[in-house]
Amino acid sequence: MLYASKVLAALAAKRDHFQGFGADFGKQVNAYREALRQLGPRYPTAADITAKLVARADSSPAGALPTQEYDRWRALVGDPVGGLIPTLTFKESFEHHQQSRVWAERIRGVTTLAVDGSQLPPWRDASLPVGLVQVGLFENPHDPARSYVKDVVVEILSPVDLVEGENGMGGQGGLSGLSGPTGQSGHRVQESFAYSDQMVNLRRFELEAQTLVNWMQRYRERPAEASERFPVVFFDGSLVVSFALTMPLPYRERYVSAALSLLQASEDYQVPLIGYIDTSYARDVTTLLSRLFEPLPETRHLHDALLWQGALEWGDRTPAFVSARGDVLLSGYGSRAEQVAFVYVQMTSYRPPARLEFPRWMLEAGILDEVLDIVRAEVIAGNGYPYAIEAADAVAVISMRDREEFYRLFQDFADRNDLGLSFSSKILSKSRRRV
Repeated sequence: MLYASKVLAALAAKRDHFQGFGADFGKQVNAYREALRQLGPRYPTAADITAKLVARADSSPAGALPTQEYDRWRALVGDPVGGLIPTLTFKESFEHHQQSRVWAERIRGVTTLAVDGSQLPPWRDASLPVGLVQVGLFENPHDPARSYVKDVVVEILSPVDLVEGENGMGGQGGLSGLSGPTGQSGHRVQESFAYSDQMVNLRRFELEAQTLVNWMQRYRERPAEASERFPVVFFDGSLVVSFALTMPLPYRERYVSAALSLLQASEDYQVPLIGYIDTSYARDVTTLLSRLFEPLPETRHLHDALLWQGALEWGDRTPAFVSARGDVLLSGYGSRAEQVAFVYVQMTSYRPPARLEFPRWMLEAGILDEVLDIVRAEVIAGNGYPYAIEAADAVAVISMRDREEFYRLFQDFADRNDLGLSFSSKILSKSRRRV
């Protein structure tokens, strides 16, 4: 149990730490926001920003690059622009939620699709490693004459998929350390090999991406109706997989490959793709400002979304930028290294803006504004979060009861096939004590 009095005393002992951090962080935020305000006066065009970055003596990554939307913003605000944070204003305003829902009816006839995944990592108290990945899909035509679709894709990860081989990649090193053809040596399997939670996470990511790619292909291959508008596909997460930087090389390569497949399919089939990040810790624009304005304080805690927090009304957004982090992982994108664009859009009144990532072709095709209106409509329907992603999550989620049911099914399967499944004494003891 938690002892509240002791926790409060421990917190009080660290009061100065919290207060000092807050004061220092506030100074950093103010410094970078002032740099953002000076961006327009100092650099009248996107070409001026690019020229400054090229002229730098070092080869530090830019973090982000401006697009034609920066020039669009400058043309809208005119001169002087001192003190103005780059913002593209949403032209609608709503007095109440019902009014916003009426506006959101513009999504009628637009098919939206989202996927989301859940997983069960290998159960370390069982003698046979097994994992499960489940990806939920929600397709909504927003048409009373057509029904929505909810479905799941399920994949079982066997010991061959999960065991870490010599090269650090699950399923590549074989099972030569197993004692007996069916692993009946019990926990020797667990002692000889590490179970790979990373592999389960990777397969979830790959399966989500592949599900979207397959859907985009099928959508474009079917006969289109004359009045049909383009669909919008939602991916719950980033299209720039920098989170994989700390992983072994084979994992990084497969994450990059899955992300590239999404970008390629979106462009090939001309299906708009939105990577939705509700709470973003990206620092692309922050890095850009540090390259353009010196000296700015070094910071590892300031994220782009905080630069615009409080400066945007609902629906307002930033001009589009292109991600140019220049890290080792992004170099694996090859010719698409600078093909992921992003904006920040204010989707709630009480949170920093959300980050929306998308393939650059959408910006060049002139459809970004229309796509973002569809995203806003989905957020209105979901009361602050895209309804399509919420629905896909509800399809994919695996509850504690589901977990227990899966292991019961697996135990029955193991018994029927003489797999010699056993459990640790510790987990059996816990089960008896907690009944």
